[in-house]
Amino acid sequence: LSRHDMLAWVNDSLQLNYTKIEQLCSGAAYCQFMDMLFPGCVHLRKVKFQAKLEHEYIHNFKVLQAAFKKMGVDKIIAVERLVKGKFQDNFEFIQWFKKFFDANYDGKEYNPLLARQGQDVAPPPNPGDHIFNKPKK
Repeated sequence: LSRHDMLAWVNDSLQLNYTKIEQLCSGAAYCQFMDMLFPGCVHLRKVKFQAKLEHEYIHNFKVLQAAFKKMGVDKIIAVERLVKGKFQDNFEFIQWFKKFFDANYDGKEYNPLLARQGQDVAPPPNPGDHIFNKPKK
């Protein structure tokens, strides 16, 4: 799938508004996909859906790693690389994850907003953007 198809799948499945693959670097979407696949394997209350900082992304990937371990998923997650927000690393991981998802999803109904208790998922700042407002000239 192209990057656009992949983003459409993520956004449609989880009712998100991601505009770039790089925004998957927060790890929150993967945690919610695991909840969708294997209800109860992730405590979504532990997921920082509003994550904006690298240490928060790392926390989310630790939650994901724990879910993988619990479900016997034999996949090493290159957390240090993913949280940097680079396109290639994140695109390769979502490609793997989509195959994993398709192999395991049983098609049951899932309400992503209800599951995350209405929490908005803040798209992380675009890599390279300054978080501070730039002074107007």
